[in-house]
Amino acid sequence: MPVRLAFSASKFGRQAQLLDPAPIPETLVGLRSSQRVKQLHLARIRTFIRNLLIERALTGELGFHFVAAAEMARVNLQFLGHEGSTDVITFDHGSTSTRLHGECFICLTDTLQQAEAFRRPWPEELARYLIHGILHLQGFDDLEPSARRTMKREENRLIRWAQGSHDLGLFEKSGLR
Repeated sequence: MPVRLAFSASKFGRQAQLLDPAPIPETLVGLRSSQRVKQLHLARIRTFIRNLLIERALTGELGFHFVAAAEMARVNLQFLGHEGSTDVITFDHGSTSTRLHGECFICLTDTLQQAEAFRRPWPEELARYLIHGILHLQGFDDLEPSARRTMKREENRLIRWAQGSHDLGLFEKSGLR
């Protein structure tokens, strides 16, 4: 927390007096896993998300829901009017440029399928979806080709950061493969 000090001189020398500390909004990250495809290590995923927010100089109140294909298809139809499952759906509940407020639904079934299709480890694909959701909450969009390229560049940059700073393989609880 940033601290504000006032300095004064006395017979004992220069003294600092603590003024009102500047409050920093707390970051809250809620995680829920209702899928049975993988045993996720939610504490490590939460740490990754918090570090990602720090990397991007963000705070927020975020919820991440790790779901199976059937639940994702229900969410997709109910809220977006699209049939079938998808990898990530993000709901922005009023984010600002420095404080995010929203929810991301991530389908673990789709995560595994995409990881296999792109020949990459599934935890890396999961990290990509976590990053993708946070970028959406920051205002990145992937509907138009030029915006999609911009978002993908930033997503790839953050994946490189993640690979260099985190052991993404730890997203799965050990011994439960």
